[in-house]
Amino acid sequence: MVEFQLPKLTTRVRFPSPARINGRSSKFIFWISVLMCSVSLITGCSTTQKKEPLPPVPVPVVEKPKGVYHKVAKQESLWRIAKTYGVSLDEIVKANNIPNAAIIEENQLVFVPGAVEMLKVVLDKPDGKPDEFAWPLKGRVISYFHDAQGQSVNRGIDIASVQGEEIRAVRDGKVVFADYLGGYGYAVIMDHLDGFYSVYARQSNVSVKSGETISKGTPLGRLAKSGRLAFLHFEIRKMEEPNNPLYYLP
Repeated sequence: MVEFQLPKLTTRVRFPSPARINGRSSKFIFWISVLMCSVSLITGCSTTQKKEPLPPVPVPVVEKPKGVYHKVAKQESLWRIAKTYGVSLDEIVKANNIPNAAIIEENQLVFVPGAVEMLKVVLDKPDGKPDEFAWPLKGRVISYFHDAQGQSVNRGIDIASVQGEEIRAVRDGKVVFADYLGGYGYAVIMDHLDGFYSVYARQSNVSVKSGETISKGTPLGRLAKSGRLAFLHFEIRKMEEPNNPLYYLP
C-alpha cells in the first residue's frame, strides 16, 4: 500500500479582508435593514395580537312547572286526587313518573300540575255515601297492570289470597254480568253508572244476579283455586278501556 501525505504548509495563509463599503452600498444596506425590521415588527404584531374572547353561550332558562304538592291522607287514591283538582289521572301519573306497580301511601307528596293551592279531598258523595273504590279482597298483588302473560298483557291485576275468600263489590253499582266466562271462570262485571266498570274473575261461584243493583262491600262470590294458586283477576275499566286498578285503590 502506498501512502500519500499532504505537504505541510510552510507559510501562513491570510484570507482577504472585506472590501470597503462605499456610500451607495451603505444606503442600500440601511434601507434593507429598515425593511427587515418593519417586516419583523408586523410579523411580531400578528403573532402576539390578543384574540377577542368569544361571547358566553346563553344558558336556556328552564321554568319550573306550575302546580302544587298534595300530601296524601288516609284512604286517598290517585283517582280521587285527580278528580278533586280537576286534573286528568294521566297528567298526575306522568308528572310524578309513577310506575304500574306503585301504590301511594299516607303522607306521600304527589305533584298536581296546574294546581294553585292544596285542596282537601272528599271521599264521600254529596249524599254522604262513600265514593272511593275499595279493595275487592285482602291479599297480595302477584301480577300487575300490563305485565306480560304469554302473548298478551295483563289488563288488570291479580290478587293472591286464600281459597274460598269472599270477594266484595268495590263500589255501588249494577251487576251487568254474573256467570261462567270462558278463560275467566265464574265472573262478575259491575257498571258503576259513571263510566266505570269493575271485573271480578276466577271465582268459584257467583252470589249475585245480572241486573241487580248492589252496594259497595256486597259479597259477589268466593275465590277459586287456579292451579297451585288461588287468585282474583280484577279489572277497572273506564268505558271499554282497561285502566290500572292501583291508581284507583286506596
